[in-house]
Amino acid sequence: MNLTITGHHVEVTAALRDYVTSKLDRVIRHFDNVTSVGVILSVEKLDQKAEVTLHVRGKDIFVEAHNGDMYAAIDAMTDKLERQVQKHKQKLQDHHHDALKHQATEE
Repeated sequence: MNLTITGHHVEVTAALRDYVTSKLDRVIRHFDNVTSVGVILSVEKLDQKAEVTLHVRGKDIFVEAHNGDMYAAIDAMTDKLERQVQKHKQKLQDHHHDALKHQATEE
């Protein structure tokens, strides 16, 4: 998995990099098919923004979160991302289950 962390109008310190990495590891352990992850941390006036694009086989998942604190924005972003990944994983499992059920009824 390739992880890219960039900052717009903010310096990505080692502490921010470690925090993002630890939060994303928690999310990515739910799903094995992740090919690359791109994280952009940005500051616009008083608003801190964290956004992530997760590339998985068959889909790209994009999530962004705004907050007054960068760490809180990262927390909100990973919470949203975790829900999206679980939703995508559930859809994959449901479609696979439906295909097996359809195949069994044809016989």
